Amino acid sequence: MCRGQVNRLKLNTLNDALLTPMTAESALLLALFIPLASTLFIAANYDRPNWREGATLLASLLLLGTVASLLPEVMAGGRPTVDLFELVPGLTLRLTAEPLGMVFAGVAALLWPLNSLYSIGYMRGNQERHQTRFYVCFAIAITSAIGIAFAGNLLTLFIFYEALTLSTYPLVTHKGTPESMQAGRLYLGILLGTSIGFLLLAIIWTGWMAGTLEFTPGGILAGKVEGPAVAILLALFMFGIGKAALMPFHRWLPAAMVAPTPVSALLHAVAVVKAGVFAVMKVVVYVFGIDFLHETGASQWLMWVAALTILLASCVAMTKDNLKARLAYSTISQLGYVVLGAALATSMGVIGGSMQIAMHAMGKITLFFCAGAIYTATHKTEISQMDGLGRVMPFTYAAFLIGSLSIIGLPPMGGSWSKWYLLAGTADAGQWAMMAVLLISSLLNVAYLLPIAARGFFTPTTQAAGIREAPLACVVPLCLTAFGCVLLFFYADALYTLLAPIAR
Repeated sequence: MCRGQVNRLKLNTLNDALLTPMTAESALLLALFIPLASTLFIAANYDRPNWREGATLLASLLLLGTVASLLPEVMAGGRPTVDLFELVPGLTLRLTAEPLGMVFAGVAALLWPLNSLYSIGYMRGNQERHQTRFYVCFAIAITSAIGIAFAGNLLTLFIFYEALTLSTYPLVTHKGTPESMQAGRLYLGILLGTSIGFLLLAIIWTGWMAGTLEFTPGGILAGKVEGPAVAILLALFMFGIGKAALMPFHRWLPAAMVAPTPVSALLHAVAVVKAGVFAVMKVVVYVFGIDFLHETGASQWLMWVAALTILLASCVAMTKDNLKARLAYSTISQLGYVVLGAALATSMGVIGGSMQIAMHAMGKITLFFCAGAIYTATHKTEISQMDGLGRVMPFTYAAFLIGSLSIIGLPPMGGSWSKWYLLAGTADAGQWAMMAVLLISSLLNVAYLLPIAARGFFTPTTQAAGIREAPLACVVPLCLTAFGCVLLFFYADALYTLLAPIAR
């Protein structure tokens, strides 16, 4: 049988499986299987770019449909669960769909097809090498992200968390230059060092004290640990989850910007940092419990670490002339919002921080798509070189403006709702200093984002001759994600309804 027939047989088999009525438990397994299986098809078509990229797009759309099929049952209060296998007695790899995980899985599943379409335009437009390896590693990273989203216990979370780190390393070092290899070493060093040195220790300690590693509504530590040990354990978790980029464990993120822009979008919006802040929220809600943290006051220090991360990263962003570097420090600041929402240990804080995962993902992927489109069309990377480009790249710069307004938190953009609930959370907790941090941060967002769009539209230039929009495969996704920023504003109530149970 020829390779083309084998490929068609694989597609027909997968389509038959999807068309058969399935349970929520089957959908959980399929969500993990689809991106992982696509890697075989992508690799087999290394010399057929159209087939390879078609497989990526098809797998991403199938994953989106599968994740969406889980939503009605979770919204109705169901918590479908599947045990993959038991490592040793009492330690099982378990998948569970619950509201917080649905948000992260939905973000990854929704943005994968958009990022895949964008990647086709970017990778071809810039004639990048090793494109098959890129798509294979990207699919493995999505598999890991789905595993993290649906992790039913700390053990499953840890295994997929490490798989995400290892699968994204080849993406960070994609160019193979000395600079990218150094960035890759820093990436692995910080993320593996924090996860093995802190997070694994926290998981073992939790299992020893609580007698379980299961994610449980209300937490598993109340009555099992007390005094300073609560704050110490929380610190091990928070700094062990290095992907959340809390200072001082943040340097891997700006360093990783040497990777191609689709990888930057993966790191900042689709999977990596979202996996970090998702894990932070999951640990706070289902391991400690917000009532327990509120009663003990063990998260007070975490508020200040998050606040410093928010403000310091914003100040650093203002000094960066390189566009991707500025956006990287912006991400570090915005991730601090999620951690702050968790540390507030209030219902509104948790909902606001959880909504920020989705709102920031849509806004930030728009900004990185725009940065990549500018580079593809002009090969310019410095903001000071981009005067007047908005006049010849109007779609790209209009999308950048919309994404910026969402990150800032201005209506009618989705980012305004997450900031609103975070502000409500600070009021509920009586943390007026934290409220001031959020407001000052929004002003800093204005200062480092809006001048980029203003320079593009209003500054005259003589260097724009012959420049036009990037390829259509780059421009269409950034227009769609910009539209998504607006759409999230009007449909935020659905996201709130989904997340409300985790704050009870």
